[in-house]
Amino acid sequence: MSNEHHLILNGIVYLSASVIAVPIMKRLGLGAVLGYLAAGAVIGPWGFSFVGSADDIRHFAEFGVVLLLFIIGLELKPKRLWKMRRSIVGMGGSQLLLTTLVLFLLGLPLGYSINISLIVAMGLSLSSTAIALQSLKERNLFSTNAGNSAFSVLLFQDMAVIPILALLPALGLAVGSTDQSTLLGVLKAAAVIGAIVVGGRYLTRPIFRYIANTGMREIFTAFALLLVFGISLLVDAVGMSMALGAFLAGVLLAESEYRHELEVEIEPFKGLLMGLFFISVGMSIDFGLLVREPMIILVLVVLLVLAKGLVLWLLARLGKIPKSQVSLFVFLLSQGGEFAFVIFSVASGSGVLDRVTADYLVVIVALSMLTTPFLLLLYEHVIAPRFINLDHSMEADQIDEDDNPVIIAGFGRFGRTVGRLLHANGISTTILDHDPDQIEAIRRFGYKVYYGDSSRHGVLAAAGADRAKLLIITIDDADVTLAIIEQAQKYFPHLIILARARNNGHAYEMLRRGVDLFRREMYDSALHLGEEALKHMGFGAYRSRNAAQVFHDYDRKLLMKMFEAEAP
Repeated sequence: MSNEHHLILNGIVYLSASVIAVPIMKRLGLGAVLGYLAAGAVIGPWGFSFVGSADDIRHFAEFGVVLLLFIIGLELKPKRLWKMRRSIVGMGGSQLLLTTLVLFLLGLPLGYSINISLIVAMGLSLSSTAIALQSLKERNLFSTNAGNSAFSVLLFQDMAVIPILALLPALGLAVGSTDQSTLLGVLKAAAVIGAIVVGGRYLTRPIFRYIANTGMREIFTAFALLLVFGISLLVDAVGMSMALGAFLAGVLLAESEYRHELEVEIEPFKGLLMGLFFISVGMSIDFGLLVREPMIILVLVVLLVLAKGLVLWLLARLGKIPKSQVSLFVFLLSQGGEFAFVIFSVASGSGVLDRVTADYLVVIVALSMLTTPFLLLLYEHVIAPRFINLDHSMEADQIDEDDNPVIIAGFGRFGRTVGRLLHANGISTTILDHDPDQIEAIRRFGYKVYYGDSSRHGVLAAAGADRAKLLIITIDDADVTLAIIEQAQKYFPHLIILARARNNGHAYEMLRRGVDLFRREMYDSALHLGEEALKHMGFGAYRSRNAAQVFHDYDRKLLMKMFEAEAP
């Protein structure tokens, strides 16, 4: 078979495995990352052997990590990055040093020399940028305290590539290296970074402007990819992490007027290459070794995750990460990273590590990556709900105003809009929310918000429900909303209840409870937007408003018919 046909056949195998495995895993609630890993294991040399080696595809797919870091860099302006410097250096540096020390001490009793133990410890101390950042992006957790801290640690690890590579000659991984050559490498790295900073600030914008004026979108995409890959390879040539170079390029373009266009153009390539990278990791798992030595491998994987997790837990507590997010921070970074493959490959190729030990280490790192999606599921479905329940069981704030005619339960984006409208028209409200972090943030803007679980009738009574006229429920949790409605109807039947409905199913449940005054989430804003569209298409203001009202009446009747059809 010719090389061209072989390449096409492999492409079909990768795409087919992704199309089959990823949707299944997503439907099962296990996440896309686990789907790609499973796909790689099935088609790899230890599965059905559809593809013989993971090495070639991994080197190509690593550009997915590069594109991911570039896109993240686009979202971080230099000023924000500068504000994160303490977290990056403090928490990131502490994680790398402490984890390396712990793993180094664990390696010595296994009979390895000091040099080998240090090499292995440095390799295993690095976490997977690809898995951690993809998990954060997939779950929209970048804005959390744990997400920001995890990103800081990962960024420092990428920066640590330079000193780690500089240490390798001293540990016997390169023959003939001298201090002079190491110093020259550092100077080259500094020169390249300087060139990227200058070029990113003064050269890229005129080029992008020139290309944008041609109106040829494909050329814009081509230059965007050329820019990212070119900078990454340039950085790699002087011994730095390609991902770090791409991130730096993204940060420099974060204030560019072409930032959003760049993100849109690169996103599809990033997704495909990230998928290929995870597939290559799944393919690299030596299940033959796992079958021959299952207990040894599994014990070492558990030991690695526990050792890294212990250090991360300590740092999370010292770094004042909220208790509810400590587990999230630990689980995001407890696995081995893709850079370990590079270190162990170099060590094995130079004869410092024997091939068997290197194979063990590769399997351990790959399997540790496999634990992360399961640990995050554990956090989402077991640990996080316990903290929510714990919050609900806390004693509510002492409410010092109970004569307000309106009670608002929930003060997120939806509730704030309602509350601001009422306040602007002189109507006083009592506001309840059950998220301590949210309450603290809202109080900074001058709002008086009380902590309390509105689904408890005692909290509603303390808020003055027996004297209030309206109860407005804007909480985004459908089950909690229904629980509040039941308590209000049972203990305060005089209250007029206005509620936010997440969807039609949620609206049906409200109708079953006799709540007629609700608004479906996004429905009204979509209706108003449609009304504006009619105006721009030549409809007069009255005709547009009338058309929207007719549609609203029809949609309401349709909702009632569907409710009656589903009613038992």
